[in-house]
Amino acid sequence: MRRVTSALAVLAVTATFMLTSPAMAHSMSEEINHLLDFIAASSCAFIRNGVSYDGERAVAHIKDKYDYYRSDIHSAEDFIALAASKSMMSGRPYLVQCGADPMPAADWLKKELAAFRQQP
Repeated sequence: MRRVTSALAVLAVTATFMLTSPAMAHSMSEEINHLLDFIAASSCAFIRNGVSYDGERAVAHIKDKYDYYRSDIHSAEDFIALAASKSMMSGRPYLVQCGADPMPAADWLKKELAAFRQQP
């Protein structure tokens, strides 16, 4: 009887984990590519060192930085921190302006990453 109870307990915990976790996690590459596509398709202004760029020009710059820091990037969060959130020359954060007030690009991208991770 103990074995049956223990087996049922393990089965219940496993089933609960499977129901509450995403069916399949996205790879780091999928997450980064999604963020690059998100930036490129956005109508928001991407502001780097006080100069406004459209999404496609922003992505071109971020891809260059991604290539440069690729060996240091082990997660989508690393990608945001090293390639898409601040100028390494001036130290100034990148901003994104979608409405009246600009917001830090890092916050904007982290929010999108969280939303993407919720997708199956």
